Amino acid sequence: MQTFFVEIKCALGRTYAVANALAEAEIASEIYSIAGNYDIFAKFYVSKDTDIGHFVGQNVQLIDGIVDTRTIITFKAF
Repeated sequence: MQTFFVEIKCALGRTYAVANALAEAEIASEIYSIAGNYDIFAKFYVSKDTDIGHFVGQNVQLIDGIVDTRTIITFKAF
């Protein structure tokens, strides 16, 4: 499995709608509200053969209310 995180910037007033859409899609293992430049921090697990860029582009960025994302790819757990 590959683990990665996505910081999500939402349109004004859309954070809860975006978080609910992520939860309903059942694609993120954890979803957090955060403060700062982004509004949501989500953790994802995908199989080793999944292209993370395509996954984010096709499954996350298309959610209505998302205006920007930042993907953090992890490579080793301690």
